[in-house]
Amino acid sequence: MASNRCERIRGRLTHHRRRRDTQTGAAATPQAAKTDSDFDLHVPALSSVISSVRIPAGIVCLLASAFTAAADFDLAKSLKAIEARYNSVRTLELDFEQTYTAPNKSRRAESGRLFLRKPGRMRWEYAKPAGKLFVSDGADYWYFNPLANRAEKMKLKEATDMQAPLAFLIGKLDFGRDFGKFTVSHDGALAKITAEPRNVTKAPYREVTFQVTADARIETLRVTGQDASTMDFHFRNELRNPAQKEAALYTFTPPPGVEVVTP
Repeated sequence: MASNRCERIRGRLTHHRRRRDTQTGAAATPQAAKTDSDFDLHVPALSSVISSVRIPAGIVCLLASAFTAAADFDLAKSLKAIEARYNSVRTLELDFEQTYTAPNKSRRAESGRLFLRKPGRMRWEYAKPAGKLFVSDGADYWYFNPLANRAEKMKLKEATDMQAPLAFLIGKLDFGRDFGKFTVSHDGALAKITAEPRNVTKAPYREVTFQVTADARIETLRVTGQDASTMDFHFRNELRNPAQKEAALYTFTPPPGVEVVTP
């Protein structure tokens, strides 16, 4: 199908060039010969980005394919595919890389392994920095910082940490319920979707941007906070429905001697 599309574009460009040359009398003027792989491009559908420039036909086809992919992208269908992918799993495990940036603060990069189990359970187990931990049993949310020797407990629904927007991965994913506005762009083969929460003033974040593969897998995710901070996640090595020991993963007992802060 892509080759047929390129052939149609090639034909349109050749016809356009010949018609232009005839109108300007260029056919009677000695010029360097143009090969079949070289065209003067001024196609109305692409004129917003390219105007009367000589471009190899192979590049034309790549550009045309990119424009066609963007034009053919069905946001509603893509969101439904993402929902189906994540709503169909019971457990999920994946490696993550996490980068935090905020105005007037140093950039912070961390990484580890993420464990998810429906309903409402998650465990962020950090390798960098070692020992850092976020754990939810579906009701309570623990944050353990070994460097500060401190464990903090709160209700999951009250947690304002930047991990909270990822709770949609362990519940009933429904973009229409949780988000009110969507914008779409493309980054190579990935679709880049930005979603704003329905109640922006009450949410701890003002938008979530995620890049999605052709098989509806979320590869990267950016959470932008109300304070203009950003938390970027890159996910890889995804395992769907692995066997898990629930008690060991999703419960937390503060180690002896640790300062415990509760609501």
